[in-house]
Amino acid sequence: MSQPDVSLSPLPLRGVVSGAQLRTHGVLPSRVAEQCRPGGAWQMLLPGVYLLHPGPPTGEERLHAALLYAGRPVLPSQRQNSAPYGEAMVTGAAALALHGFSAVPSLTALEVIDVLVPRTRRLRSTGCARLVRGHIMPRSQEITGLPVAPVPRALADALAQLGDAQLIGRLLTEAVRGGHCEPAALLRELNDARLLDRPHVVGAVDDLLAEGRALAEGRLYGLVRDGDLPDPLWNVELRLPGGPPLGGVDAYWPDQAVAVELDTRAPRHDEDTEWSRYARKRDHLERLGITVVHLTPRKLRESPEQQATVVRTALMAAADREPAAYVVVLPR
Repeated sequence: MSQPDVSLSPLPLRGVVSGAQLRTHGVLPSRVAEQCRPGGAWQMLLPGVYLLHPGPPTGEERLHAALLYAGRPVLPSQRQNSAPYGEAMVTGAAALALHGFSAVPSLTALEVIDVLVPRTRRLRSTGCARLVRGHIMPRSQEITGLPVAPVPRALADALAQLGDAQLIGRLLTEAVRGGHCEPAALLRELNDARLLDRPHVVGAVDDLLAEGRALAEGRLYGLVRDGDLPDPLWNVELRLPGGPPLGGVDAYWPDQAVAVELDTRAPRHDEDTEWSRYARKRDHLERLGITVVHLTPRKLRESPEQQATVVRTALMAAADREPAAYVVVLPR
């Protein structure tokens, strides 16, 4: 029996297919081997993954190939009606390129494509596909039809391969300044990946925290302005007369005894200690009759009008409360 004319078969994935997909379209392994001979019309990019034209693959075709290789079904029973990429998703520098980062090379220029797979996946890195094993798989995002790791995870996987402090700094700054993610989410991923103690990451993280705080403060200024709230005292330290400091706050309305504090803490291994210190300060202020409004950078970015309402409500409620203790307000 003659082989079907492959050129007439509706082969999927823009010219990059797996061996399983070829078999589904009636193409036997002998025909694949024939087409992939030197000078043939096809070529094998990765084990079990084929490019259906001669010449170098495009960046997009390399992405498809890496995903098909990393996500191919393990057992024969899984090969029917399974997603072509399984749980695999693009991560690292390739994912950042798909997210629109300018500080990473183009997809064509990348030598390897990082692919995140479950830690139980028994498959080796090979060719352009470098497998990154994850204990916890994030929810992927679809970009150009491909499953892609969210920015915090992709950036953590990219930084794990880098030793250039300047490039790390550019990537972290672009992630925050470009609005790709909040600093807290990014630092949480870096902490989980145990990258926060690496010497070439420390300085970049400090710059990231400063960048994130500056953005959050700018959004807080905009919230007060656009929400028609009375002007507060900005970035002040509170203390009892003749007593020790009570702590600093980002905004304070002395007539209403309302304070706003931005939570831009970096998640570290001693996060519980940091949270306990924060909670003690907040409890102390509230025992003195000072209302503390806790805002995160994410809340300020995603729902500024709602956060303005929260602050406005706290200011209006001051008239119904007992007068707060007198505190000294000093510039921070």
